[in-house]
Amino acid sequence: MSLNVPTEKLGSCALKISEDIKKFVGKAKAEGAVIALSGGLDSSVVLVLAKNSGVDIYGLVMPNVGVNNPQDREDAILLAKKLEVPYEVIEINQVVESFRSLYPWGKYSGEIVKTTQANIMPRVRMILNYATANLKNYVVLGTGNRTELLVGYFTKYGDGGVDALPIGGLYKTQVKQLAKFLDIPDAIISKTPSAGLWKGQTDEGELGLSYEELDNVLHNLVDHGKTLSEVIEITGVDKEKVESIKERIKLNAHKLSCPPIFIPLD
Repeated sequence: MSLNVPTEKLGSCALKISEDIKKFVGKAKAEGAVIALSGGLDSSVVLVLAKNSGVDIYGLVMPNVGVNNPQDREDAILLAKKLEVPYEVIEINQVVESFRSLYPWGKYSGEIVKTTQANIMPRVRMILNYATANLKNYVVLGTGNRTELLVGYFTKYGDGGVDALPIGGLYKTQVKQLAKFLDIPDAIISKTPSAGLWKGQTDEGELGLSYEELDNVLHNLVDHGKTLSEVIEITGVDKEKVESIKERIKLNAHKLSCPPIFIPLD
């Protein structure tokens, strides 16, 4: 498998994902699918692929006003309107603030408080996704890609709390190629990737390297089983960064598994 997908394969890739979405919804005996629309690359690609599947789609735009970029909301709405996908805008500030006011945060300090509070946002969105899915007898389609899944760059039971991951088999750079093939607006494709966890937050800033570098490392480390020294030589990425990625994969593997069930009796 190559990170660079030939144009002719992008078409078959898009068709296959759309067909799989339709099959998944049918097998679940659901009437459609809910997608959280962030206005970013991944959710936009999933939205187009789901729309192309022919199943009923409902979008949820869930900004935390003052934290998320207002342009992201506008981009999400514009794409939903263009595709004639019904959507709802739900500002989550009030719910997020209720958690921040109720919990005894004063017992803790440092960066961990900032990260923990930031993770409340994707978990609130997950609740709203499933509330909508329950009401409409829909499934929830996630927007995570292979890069994020492998290194655990998502919130467990937040944006990771979904029924299916349509682009979970594609690296971030491949999703970008597919976005261009699907004619996703350039304003969405070219924007700096961000989970919107706090003002000024960027994915690559948190990860410590670009998605191109990260995908290249993961592709060689995971897909081709290269050794640490081989990956460093092939990619040109610093040893410290490659070791960090390898450790991330190990520490976050639990995010991709169902909770273990302990059996105390034979």
